[in-house]
Amino acid sequence: MCDLYGIPNCDTMKKARRWLDAHAVAYRFHDYKKEGIDAELLAVWVEMVGWEVLLNRRGLTWRKLPDEDKLDIDQARAIELMTVNPSMIKRPVLMTGGRVEVGFSEQAYAELFA
Repeated sequence: MCDLYGIPNCDTMKKARRWLDAHAVAYRFHDYKKEGIDAELLAVWVEMVGWEVLLNRRGLTWRKLPDEDKLDIDQARAIELMTVNPSMIKRPVLMTGGRVEVGFSEQAYAELFA
């Protein structure tokens, strides 16, 4: 069983969920919109993949931030922003077997579950 984090209406999330379902991979879905995310878990992910990988700077939530909030981003500030605005976390985040995979790639998922 793995854990899949994201929001249900995201197109990339839909692709990841379809892939997992098609390959009979059991997963628990964690909806950021309903359940939020805690800073401790984000800190674990940041240690594993880096905050630059997790922070989605292309999304609408990031673009709506005031410019002063986008300056001088470091690890602590990135975790704070993602905790308050989980939509800023790149999607999906898949946790399985002590690994964290950020984003969806058929090839990466196939390698994870080979």
